[in-house]
Amino acid sequence: MSEQSSYLTKNGFIHLREELNYLLKVDRPRVVKDVSWAASNGDRSENGDYIYGKKRLRQIDSRVKYLLTVIEDSKIIDPLEQENKDKIFFGATVEYENLDKNQINKIQIVGVPEVDPKENKISWLSPISKAILGKQVGEIVSYESPSGQKEIEIMSIIYK
Repeated sequence: MSEQSSYLTKNGFIHLREELNYLLKVDRPRVVKDVSWAASNGDRSENGDYIYGKKRLRQIDSRVKYLLTVIEDSKIIDPLEQENKDKIFFGATVEYENLDKNQINKIQIVGVPEVDPKENKISWLSPISKAILGKQVGEIVSYESPSGQKEIEIMSIIYK
């Protein structure tokens, strides 16, 4: 397994396992049923339902294979079990102030398969994560982002 997907938070592991179960027990059987029905309708070469169904099955199977690999090979880390909650480690939710913009942001440091920008879940391999790991509240940290040099101040650290 590559370094990039070797860690998951406990909640991330649960979420991926739920997705895997849904794909195997609900989504895939439904698509198999649809493909069987479409195949019974004759010529498969111009049968849109059949062609789409087979494509969807390949997508599901690919995702299932990926999820099985991630779930099997990842180290699960429960942020609540972190002993030193005064420092930023994997799984921490961190509130920081972007000193360039006087803007407060909140992120959670998670494994690569869990990354979700909409929920402010960022990879532990991202530039900001690498810069703040091991830091404490009140520390000012500089890091190089894709848009240039940034400076932030750590405001709070939460493990949930």
